[in-house]
Amino acid sequence: MLAGSVMPSPAKAAYAPVDARFGVVESYVNSTEANNLGVAWTRVRFQWAEVQAGGPGTWTPTVSDAQINNEIANGRTVVGLLIGVPEWAWAGGLPAGLNLPHNDPNNTWATFVREAVSRYNGRIRHWIIWNEPDINDPHAPGYTWPGSTQEFFQLQRTAYLVAKETNPQAVIHLPAFTYFWNPNYIYEFLDIIVADPAAPNHNYYFDATTAHLYFQPDSVFSLIQNFYGAVQSRGIPWKPLWLVETNAPPSNDPAWPVANWTFQVTLDEQAAYIPQALAVAIAAGAQRIAIYKLQDVPGDEAANPEPFGLLRLDGSRRPAFNSYQVAIRYQAGVQGARRERWNEVGQVRLDQGTFTTHVLFSRLPAPQQATVEATASTAVLIDMWGSRRTISAKNGTFTVDLPGALCVQTAGDYCMIGGAVYYLVQAKEGGSVPDAPPGGAAPSPASAGTATTDAGPTHTPDPAAPTSTAVFTATTAIAAAHTATAVPTASRTPTPRPTLTASATPTPSPSITPAATHTPAPATEVAARPPTAPAPPAVPADGQTTAANPLSFLFVGGGLVLALLLGGWWWRHGR
Repeated sequence: MLAGSVMPSPAKAAYAPVDARFGVVESYVNSTEANNLGVAWTRVRFQWAEVQAGGPGTWTPTVSDAQINNEIANGRTVVGLLIGVPEWAWAGGLPAGLNLPHNDPNNTWATFVREAVSRYNGRIRHWIIWNEPDINDPHAPGYTWPGSTQEFFQLQRTAYLVAKETNPQAVIHLPAFTYFWNPNYIYEFLDIIVADPAAPNHNYYFDATTAHLYFQPDSVFSLIQNFYGAVQSRGIPWKPLWLVETNAPPSNDPAWPVANWTFQVTLDEQAAYIPQALAVAIAAGAQRIAIYKLQDVPGDEAANPEPFGLLRLDGSRRPAFNSYQVAIRYQAGVQGARRERWNEVGQVRLDQGTFTTHVLFSRLPAPQQATVEATASTAVLIDMWGSRRTISAKNGTFTVDLPGALCVQTAGDYCMIGGAVYYLVQAKEGGSVPDAPPGGAAPSPASAGTATTDAGPTHTPDPAAPTSTAVFTATTAIAAAHTATAVPTASRTPTPRPTLTASATPTPSPSITPAATHTPAPATEVAARPPTAPAPPAVPADGQTTAANPLSFLFVGGGLVLALLLGGWWWRHGR
């Protein structure tokens, strides 16, 4: 709950928030299903051009007070995103008076921020300032910032100073950077911050870093650590990082088929991506994680080539809804995390106090086998749909057979998205394994039906999945980028939309489609996580960020090279 808010008690949800770490964007669109999902926070966009379309004396947000109050009443923290410039405040693409002092009434951006923070004081405490300003191509659909990096610093500094004066308890986030448009942007921006002699006295004008990372769990892990390293490399005290948007939208949903996909993803792969991305994000140190987004809404098709909703337009669940619901239950309460293995098997250990969970999946199209050291004689094995069974240790280890990944697209020698996820949960002495989500196992609706075994519902593979493995190459993405058509905005106010973002200096290189017999050299742990880096701190129950954490810096060379080769051209979307 937000500090100072006093809201009526909500009706009992089928699945109340379990862990402050997990959220979903735009939960207010379907609060009942957000309750069933079990998310604890959400993001609400305040597009200035909509909120004050009629002038500085008006306030007409698309999300009503009643909707915001309902989210808070259901136990969810609301995070506000401030972005956009209305016609009346337009000054060559920037807010009029931006370079004036933050307390000057002619600084229109300062006045807008002051009004927003004041109006929602007691309900919204976290504010993200703008979105993806590093997209520098005016023809890109996600282009939102026409100014310089120095001018964006002025926007961030103004917002921080105004917000803290208006509500000293406000938590101010940096915008999400795409990274792939300009890997140096965050460093350039931080250099400007530290050059300001007043910055240390104002916490360097931000309380948290923000990231948007999509499609590939390997990049999620590497880039979160890179962002932490960027902040530390400039001598700025540790700041928590929030992964505010992540997903791998499907291209084969019959309800929304996608002909011109950027990365081909099946419904089942989207469902597998969710728990994989969550586990590696936690291991990399992410303090909060949210899926973009809860439900498709009218107008999305004009803005998004792929459907991002966990729910379809008609409210029906995509398989990823169910896998996220299960993931929230079994990845909750993490006190420490470590990526133990990252070769043909993805293996992430989560320490959760009275029990330990290993998140396991194959990273190749061939079946794999994972072994986990036994700390108990038996463990509970749960598939990503929630089906549970008890297994016994043999010779001090648990052995788990993992099905091969669909591997519709590859990333170097591995599948872009791994196979079906399994949770191996071992209770410590006196502890117990967490209960299944209410209603028990939730088989995916991707197929016409499921087969039942002694272990519970078994998900039938998506019938629309391709039968052959597609080969993705960087040159394919480059061609897509060159043919992408920018969608003009309806007014001068930029309307953020998905865009294929590119590295400034991509290095095209063919990806390798792993064969079923591919057996890379074994490794017990990827050297991407520094041995000295502590596990991410526990998330306080009240939803507040941890004040300090000496996360050590590591530039993950191998992971970033792979990310650039695969994701140098990347679908990104700013909201």
